[in-house]
Amino acid sequence: MAPKVLISDELSPTAVQIFKDRGIDVTFEPTLGKDKEKLAAIIGNYDGLAVRSATKATEKIIAAATNLKVIGRAGIGVDNVDIKAATAKGIIVMNTPFGNSITTAEHAIAMMMALARQLPEADRSTQAGKWEKSRFMGVELFGKTLGVIGCGNIGSIVADRAIGLKMRVIAFDPFLSEERAVEIGVEKVELPALLQRADFITLHTPLTERARNVLNASAFEQMRTGVRIINCARGGLVDEHALAAALKAGKVAGAALDVFEVEPAKENVLFGLPNVVCTPHLGAATSEAQENVALQIAEQMSDYLLKGAISNAVNFPSITAEEAPRLRPWVKLAEQLGLFAGQLTESSIKGIRLEYSGTVAELNVKPLTAAGVAGILRPLLSDAVNMVSATTTAKDRGIVVEETTRTQDGAFEGYMRLTVVTDDYERSVAGTVFSDGRPRIIQVRDINMEFETAPHMLFVRNSDKPGFIGNFGMLMGKAGLNIATLNLGRDKPGGDAICIVTLDEPMPEPVMAQVRSLPHVVRANRLAF
Repeated sequence: MAPKVLISDELSPTAVQIFKDRGIDVTFEPTLGKDKEKLAAIIGNYDGLAVRSATKATEKIIAAATNLKVIGRAGIGVDNVDIKAATAKGIIVMNTPFGNSITTAEHAIAMMMALARQLPEADRSTQAGKWEKSRFMGVELFGKTLGVIGCGNIGSIVADRAIGLKMRVIAFDPFLSEERAVEIGVEKVELPALLQRADFITLHTPLTERARNVLNASAFEQMRTGVRIINCARGGLVDEHALAAALKAGKVAGAALDVFEVEPAKENVLFGLPNVVCTPHLGAATSEAQENVALQIAEQMSDYLLKGAISNAVNFPSITAEEAPRLRPWVKLAEQLGLFAGQLTESSIKGIRLEYSGTVAELNVKPLTAAGVAGILRPLLSDAVNMVSATTTAKDRGIVVEETTRTQDGAFEGYMRLTVVTDDYERSVAGTVFSDGRPRIIQVRDINMEFETAPHMLFVRNSDKPGFIGNFGMLMGKAGLNIATLNLGRDKPGGDAICIVTLDEPMPEPVMAQVRSLPHVVRANRLAF
């Protein structure tokens, strides 16, 4: 059956056609996003939801999305999607961070120019029949210092355009390397230095708790008198009341804002102040940008639903269309290793280590780590954890997740080892994918053995003494339980031994109790995959 996608906002007809051409069953209802009740009533029928900014994918909507696998946002901001709720439910959330980059950067430059020359006020005055030439004395951009807060994709484009205007550009961005700063022609500085030196300050950073109100009363006090502020990124980066006070005090000469803390901004403390330029979140509002992001999200969602490729996801590592087929059996193996270890872990988990050796180490291992961690946690947390939420869930519980890669080591071209660390012990299980594409476990507790997982299995740890196999076989026969496969391994003669059994049906609890009471049995657990 073809995947089903709902488009609940205005999106380019070309994007709708892309879904259709790729074999997706698409429903286009561009006004549905404003009807929360109707959206909640039908969202359970769809595998994908494509939105712009009107649709609010709230916790309630996501709770009703029983089949949803991906939410695609045609644009960069995902403020209208409850990322935490989507992640907890295993829903990939994608955006298109580059489709409107040039448009947004150009809008920031336009706002800076309008602010420098007081164009909106001069326009209103002139069209009112006044000729107030001496009133609108502007400033040149030439030779001025532009401070860029957030020098990622959009910020670097703004910097490039500003350099073309012969401005000096300084940038604050914790993730900007010295090499990258040199490459794009900016001077990397710390935030206090930027605040003290800049004639114009433009923001291009996401709205995180750390970045919220990055320009606050304290920041305005550090700025030089006459500074001008431009925000085309996110409302909430600037403390609007502190900015209004700084404007009234003459500390800040002007501000140009495309975004506001509360949108739609029907009223705001900044409205009506002189030399404040405001636009209604137009950063991405060009026909080229809207077309670009619509086409990109259609392609990205189709690739994920049809091929398993993940690109520009905000809550999961990327997987290219080329990687997906190669990763699929290894992802399955990682999940099986995790499930195996998780079902045998009864102590509180401190850490999880994943080691990748040989050919698998050359792959994109992030999805494998996510699958392995999800497998470990699922027996403890049931459906509350999945590949998308696994690493976040582990972090929230104080579990340290480590991954290492190395070249081929041992007889297998590629294998992975998963180790669970508790206060009392460390236990490992390893596996590989053979040429037939089927995952196999090849080692348990450093004991070599080879088997495939199955829906009904039994793990028995026993002392390597004569009589165990006979007693176990007789018990299974008396209980009427058919053994499909039986795999044995031991660390040394007479030492620790492991027996892995595949059954045709679940083992009843009374029989489990009898297994545990057999001579030489140290431990016995049911396993389900």
